[in-house]
Amino acid sequence: MDHERRLKAIEGHLIPDASAHYSSHLHPNPTSAAHFVSEQGYSVVLPEKLQAGKWNVYRSAHSPINLITRRSVDTFRDYKYLGTRVRVDGTVGEYKWMTFGEAGTARSAIGSGLIYHGFPKGSCIGLYFINRPEWIIVDHACSAYSYISVPLYDTLGPDAVQFIVNHALVQVIFCVPQTLNSLLSHLSDIPTVRLIVVVGAMDDQIPSLPSSAGVQVVTYSKLLNQGRSNLQPFCPPKPDDVATICYTSGTTGTPKGAVLTHGNFIASVAGSTIDEQFNPSDVYISYLPLAHIYERANQVMTVYFGIAVGFYQGDNMKLMDDLAALRPTIFCSVPRLYNRIYSGIVSAVKTSGGLRERIFNAAYNAKRQAILHGKNPSPMWDRLVFNKIKERLGGRVRLMVSGASPLSPDIMEFLKICFGARVTEGYGMTETSCVISRIDVGDNLSGHVGSPSPACEVKLVDVPEMKYTSDDQPNPRGEICVRGPIIFQGYYKDEAQTREAIDEEGWLHTGDIGTWLPGGRLKIIDRKKNIFKLAQGEYIAPEKIENVYAKCKFVAQCFVYGDSLNSSLVAIVSVDPDALKAWADSEGIMYNDLQQLCNDPRARAAVLAEMDAVGRNAQIKRPQAKEYFAKPISDMYNEVSGTGPTQQTN
Repeated sequence: MDHERRLKAIEGHLIPDASAHYSSHLHPNPTSAAHFVSEQGYSVVLPEKLQAGKWNVYRSAHSPINLITRRSVDTFRDYKYLGTRVRVDGTVGEYKWMTFGEAGTARSAIGSGLIYHGFPKGSCIGLYFINRPEWIIVDHACSAYSYISVPLYDTLGPDAVQFIVNHALVQVIFCVPQTLNSLLSHLSDIPTVRLIVVVGAMDDQIPSLPSSAGVQVVTYSKLLNQGRSNLQPFCPPKPDDVATICYTSGTTGTPKGAVLTHGNFIASVAGSTIDEQFNPSDVYISYLPLAHIYERANQVMTVYFGIAVGFYQGDNMKLMDDLAALRPTIFCSVPRLYNRIYSGIVSAVKTSGGLRERIFNAAYNAKRQAILHGKNPSPMWDRLVFNKIKERLGGRVRLMVSGASPLSPDIMEFLKICFGARVTEGYGMTETSCVISRIDVGDNLSGHVGSPSPACEVKLVDVPEMKYTSDDQPNPRGEICVRGPIIFQGYYKDEAQTREAIDEEGWLHTGDIGTWLPGGRLKIIDRKKNIFKLAQGEYIAPEKIENVYAKCKFVAQCFVYGDSLNSSLVAIVSVDPDALKAWADSEGIMYNDLQQLCNDPRARAAVLAEMDAVGRNAQIKRPQAKEYFAKPISDMYNEVSGTGPTQQTN
């Protein structure tokens, strides 16, 4: 056979050391006799260019020849889709649901309403409010009628909303009553805006503006009615049409607008869910910010599979109450929250008394050993211990997903044991429409971010100045580069930064440093740009240290900083108020408010001691830092003590 001769010819060109580097032999892929791959467990390896002779491009073993760009979706017209607890009068009850069919009707009305007001397709529509059904409906309306949705949020800085509106030439803003006055007071600064739609307001609460203002203000319900009375046929976009401009923080201080197409989103979700089983009986809780790509992609996934989406009340402090009422089956979060869940459970166990603590430890160790040996743990342990813990998330969670930053392996193991759910981790960014890689179903190894999504291919590029190369032993290392149908179109109106991100051959340079582990697993080990070179020439990746200290029970957030003028690092720590108050009560320390407690030398000593213990366990070296920086850290703390629960330490 011709393809067998070609295979032998290619193998003849592989040098022995290189072929030994890959754990299995080159062989023809069953999907196509004309293509060849080298298997690496969850990934396959291909040559980027045959003439270059380097086998360094990794793809998913699920789809090694063709990158996935789409999948079909059924209609779930009568299934429940969007649910909320908050009633019109502001009180909180059980979840009330809108079906997919009802959401589709509202989508058509909102899109037709925008046409009624004269906005042509391709107009930018701003969404300036937190997660609720109307956010999703407006976004669907934009998709059905070829408008471009632009999330607006002010966490990038006080002027970010104004910058984004002007930069993207936003013509319509959907907001809530709480942000309406702010928009109206700055109308002269956002001259492109012609219509403001207020979600959750009554018609008699809307101020009347003079016609000279050039801006109309209407309620969401009025726009719905206008659209219903003037229904228009869909104006569906093509896969290459822009779906959204998603703004992220820029290196120059001004936000960058990542341009994503409909094809980008569909490819990302199709690729990242290829081996997952979802159905309309699944329930998802939406509380992660919809302005960010993580939650945005999750919403594409839910409509893809007919999953019900329940929204939180809008208050993070009441999230646990919402979880108890909704009882989701899918829970997506970030390491910061998983760390808090871990700390809360560990703290509760330690304060529960000797017998209960011993029972928990026995149950934990027995379940851990069973999982490590591929056996089913005894259900007795769930009945005795873990079912109570599962109730913290509603009792039904079967899939827990972590993203946004690395989740430590011991936290992942802890979650698996305590909640009895599949716990998986993914890696991605706005510029890749979310998912680059994720841990495959059946892969029980932790400490990595899985294999490439079937919708992209990944390679590592040498970074010689940081001594990361493809020749590193025992595994190749380098900057993670991604190519495929999930890659964004570029930064809006910013060719220079686009060219810096995407090279001439279509590879997106992520700035993250990775390594390939056995089995074709990708592990993030460093950051290319966000490193500090200390006075002694030592390079430091602050995220590594921040992630270690985030496991400390007192730490809500940690910011680590260093520069080449000093030999050590400093950190600013934001404390977890609940943990610190509980400690103060146990120590009998009196205080009037959190600021006073943070200023108490005993509290600062306790936080430092806990961080030192966590740092020692993780083998973080902190030579002479505490003594050397005592005075400047103390000065920093005094300067910002008026800002609330912020503690600064080294």
